[in-house]
Amino acid sequence: MRKLFLFFFSFLLSFSLLAQNSPVRVLVIGAHPDDCDEGAGGLAALYAEAGCAVKFVSMTNGDKGHQSISGGVLASRRMEEAREAGRRLGIVYEVLDNHDGELMPTLENRFTVIRLIREWKADIVITHRTNDYHPDHRYTGILVQDAAYMVTVPNILSGTPALHDNPVFLYMSDHFQRPNPFRPDIVVDITPVLEKKFRALDAHVSQVYEWLPWIGHYEKDVPADPAQRFNWLMKHYAPYYAVSETQKPVLEKWYGRDRLPSVKYTEAFEICEYGAQPDEQLIRRLFPMFSPAGKVINK
Repeated sequence: MRKLFLFFFSFLLSFSLLAQNSPVRVLVIGAHPDDCDEGAGGLAALYAEAGCAVKFVSMTNGDKGHQSISGGVLASRRMEEAREAGRRLGIVYEVLDNHDGELMPTLENRFTVIRLIREWKADIVITHRTNDYHPDHRYTGILVQDAAYMVTVPNILSGTPALHDNPVFLYMSDHFQRPNPFRPDIVVDITPVLEKKFRALDAHVSQVYEWLPWIGHYEKDVPADPAQRFNWLMKHYAPYYAVSETQKPVLEKWYGRDRLPSVKYTEAFEICEYGAQPDEQLIRRLFPMFSPAGKVINK
């Protein structure tokens, strides 16, 4: 019965999207300022260039993520960094005022996530998987999962109109294996926008040039000169987005075999079992970069 319901629901969602004529609306919800950029900055750049609406949300203000500053000073700094990253990507960036390291899957926070998804009228919602090293990442994933069905229930948060169609929910990639490894259902070629993705990360100075090198014990490797620093950032982090063997069959499915040689860097996403369960036709409509000429396909 559940499989029949999901099939029927996905069919209705596909039909509804086909009947509309509006750009794709994407909401990425991360735990900290810079999480969305790391997991979906390239995808966001591609959507923004295609005229689609993209919003990044950080569930916390990041006020603990530094070795020498903290509290309101750090939160304000990270807020400005996030705004600059959003400007560089051409998207909206919102940072919520929850303390770093203290996020919990409370009812209040669930309502906040439901409201965010509804107000953005999201077609796609992207977040962390729930098996992750950081509790804020895990609980952000749980909060989004707990909102996945509720965004369509009118009597939940009745002051914010429920969505008629449930979005497609996706997970950003990670390397954790237990209880189950990440599955790359959708792999996007970000080679053309790799530098734009890293320009957004470059805006998060307190993280990519200070905190992460310090906590990773490679702070002495970071150049002081801004231009050299950015080149170092690209060289240091770009390999994490290089095409893997497990991604190649998925890339071939979505782009075709002829495109494979030109794909150097990617971002991958796993389809969540909650929310809409998209078929291939719907995925191709929600991901305009999969169309033959890379054009936006009206829904």
